[in-house]
Amino acid sequence: MEVTKRPTKALPYLNTPAEQEMALAAQKCIMEALDHSRAPSIKLIANGNEGATLELPPAALRVIGQVLGLMSQGRPFTLVPNDHELTTIEAARLLNVSRPFLIKEIEARRLDCRMVGTHRRILVSELETYRQKARAEREAALDAMGRDADELGLDY
Repeated sequence: MEVTKRPTKALPYLNTPAEQEMALAAQKCIMEALDHSRAPSIKLIANGNEGATLELPPAALRVIGQVLGLMSQGRPFTLVPNDHELTTIEAARLLNVSRPFLIKEIEARRLDCRMVGTHRRILVSELETYRQKARAEREAALDAMGRDADELGLDY
């Protein structure tokens, strides 16, 4: 049986302002090219003697642009496939909630998981769906509170 190790470190981030500027310029260039193109693929051509070219689908180039944006801000990040499974501890850390709260959400069927023996595993895609739904519910509640405050003539 082959065992794969989980990464223990986030991907490197850019430390110097010059590196961050370079990443920001590259991101802007990529995003502008994507905004003006409807092509099924985009070729990147290297400047130099070899003239190496690389053909990428726009979706891949969009991800690269987003990564460059994070790097230009000096923010560490981790890329995780949507079909990757997390333990309840890992999922709770990503949501910034306690593990007992996460278990209650699973038991209330607001978050799906699968059982591996006696352990719960949560797909990254399920966690993202839960996060988006929770954010939408919070925003709706805040909007309702704002309307109520307006109706009551409260100034905030």
